[in-house]
Amino acid sequence: MEKLINQNDRFFVAGHRGMAGSAICRVLQRSGYENLLTASRDELDLLDLQAVQRWFAENKPTVVVLAAAKVGGIHANDTYPADFLLENLKIQTNVIETAWRSSVKRLLFLGSSCIYPKFAEQPIKEESLLTGALEPTNEWYAIAKIAGIKLCESLRKQYGFDAISLMPTNLYGPGDNYHPENSHVLPALIRRFHEAKESGAESVTCWGTGSPMREFLHVDDLGDACVFALENWQPSSGELQYLNVGTGIDLSIRELAESIAEAVGFEGKIFWDASKPDGTPKKQLDVTSINQAGWESRISLGDGIIQTVDDFSSSNKPLRL
Repeated sequence: MEKLINQNDRFFVAGHRGMAGSAICRVLQRSGYENLLTASRDELDLLDLQAVQRWFAENKPTVVVLAAAKVGGIHANDTYPADFLLENLKIQTNVIETAWRSSVKRLLFLGSSCIYPKFAEQPIKEESLLTGALEPTNEWYAIAKIAGIKLCESLRKQYGFDAISLMPTNLYGPGDNYHPENSHVLPALIRRFHEAKESGAESVTCWGTGSPMREFLHVDDLGDACVFALENWQPSSGELQYLNVGTGIDLSIRELAESIAEAVGFEGKIFWDASKPDGTPKKQLDVTSINQAGWESRISLGDGIIQTVDDFSSSNKPLRL
């Protein structure tokens, strides 16, 4: 079957320095796509519509991947709700609308599994969107992402703009954010156990009860899924224009912490602070649709954790910010 993109296309990966964007760039290059267009935040402010319009007019991308977003964990979402909603809405609207008005051939928008209702039936199918209330600790980010998905859908429905979306589960891997307060759970645990080992601490205290179930996808698998979707996936009229991306396998945060502690080499005790929020009790994606389309994840969580711990331990990141 003929691919929906080709070597002559000009690819704009918005957010190319982020964890997801950099992985997508790596896979595009590895797949032989050389015409990559990127712009740092200093070169292009995605919050500025006129700047985005000028950039598109000057660089003329034919394929756009929107991986840029304001992201963070429970603490960041709860502390900066207006920032998460406003900035993500602006970034998405500016890039998606400009891509459509610039006659871009294909656009891929990256959503998030947090778009689904807090108590959605597990594993979560794509059809669960907008069937219930969101998880309060990240609803601001989720609402922005839902708006981006629906903008892509509406432009396809009304104008025939070829925009598709992918909903990745929790990501980890190279380029992750290890901030002590504003990071997601897996990198936060890597940092915490690494520092505990380095300092000789006898114990580590983790947030919550450790009971919530989570699914994790290595970011290189996401990059592979994005290129696969760009090349091969074209939803038919009336079908959903978005697909879940994940492993289809979850584990408890307690099990995750124990796995990371072992990979880091921390041999002390692990305590749980139940006064801290757990977030959604279970969030596992149904990945049947993308599997049936021809894509499956390749990197196991065990291998991915070891690789990520090695990357973090050997990096020059300061242990304290």
